[in-house]
Amino acid sequence: MFGRKLQQLPLMSDRSPLGTVFAISLTGRTMSKLVIATRGSRLALWQAEHVKARLEANCPGLDVELRIIRTKGDIILDVPLAKVGGKGLFVKEIEEALLTGEADIAVHSMKDVPMELPAGLTLGIVPEREEAADLFLSARFPSLDALPAGAVVGTSSLRRQAQVLALRPDVEVRSLRGNVDTRLRKLLEGQFDAIIMAAAGMKRLGLGAPVMVPLVPPVFMPAVGQGALGIEFRADRADLAALLGFMEDRPTRICVEAERGLLAGLDGGCQVPIAGHAVMLDEERFRLEGLVAETDGSRIIRKSLEGRASEARSVGLALAAALKAEGADVILERVCGA
Repeated sequence: MFGRKLQQLPLMSDRSPLGTVFAISLTGRTMSKLVIATRGSRLALWQAEHVKARLEANCPGLDVELRIIRTKGDIILDVPLAKVGGKGLFVKEIEEALLTGEADIAVHSMKDVPMELPAGLTLGIVPEREEAADLFLSARFPSLDALPAGAVVGTSSLRRQAQVLALRPDVEVRSLRGNVDTRLRKLLEGQFDAIIMAAAGMKRLGLGAPVMVPLVPPVFMPAVGQGALGIEFRADRADLAALLGFMEDRPTRICVEAERGLLAGLDGGCQVPIAGHAVMLDEERFRLEGLVAETDGSRIIRKSLEGRASEARSVGLALAAALKAEGADVILERVCGA
């Protein structure tokens, strides 16, 4: 699992408020208030509010407060993500709030979380995943295939850019930054013929466009951790592990851990055209698919592996090695060094 293993505490049914109180009291800490650190975007707030609502429903009497923190990724909006660079673009300032005690937990989109967490923090809870796929959005054209030559497609992701150009080398991909509402507005204003965004964000916010077509694996691969949330807190807070344990989803944890193993093996610290997606085959086995691409889509390297739940990270690392053996390391060195 991610981070240092926390003390395992007995929990009663997550439907029982008394079970939650009992679990907290075992740690010797009585909690009446909990602070969630979050970015201020509409999607980030939805995610934090979602966790807040689940906590308040499961723990009557618990006061849950949201604390909005601006990150580097929220401040620098006029530069493509690949050029902003740096690990933890959307989480660094939030993690500092956890370490200083300004906040108790943070709710992240897993695709924004770096492989290496700061010392003393853990991704203690991974709730059930939303849809992992991307969406093709347009006001005029029914699909990616239907775009005319020279059409302008917007995305801030090198992964999406590479896959779009691999499928449609005759279109133009332009950088598109900003929150979900901003990107949709630019599409509807006609600044782009189409844009690519995560399906999970659109579903969570209840947003739409005239045309929405899923881009699903294995034809179009999502980012590592896409659609999944992660709840981060200090590794010494066993009380939080007990309090939040009812939200943990084992299949999602296994799949996300395998995907993050892939990313770690590829040293995906910068904004790079890497994709990874795992699915459970049964309760104990999963399949992981990985992709590394040239940013112009001229070369796509794909591999897949199956493994057992207990080997999730190891399978991810092994798949990374297999991709490197096919030349993925050369592509990534070129992209990160650019």
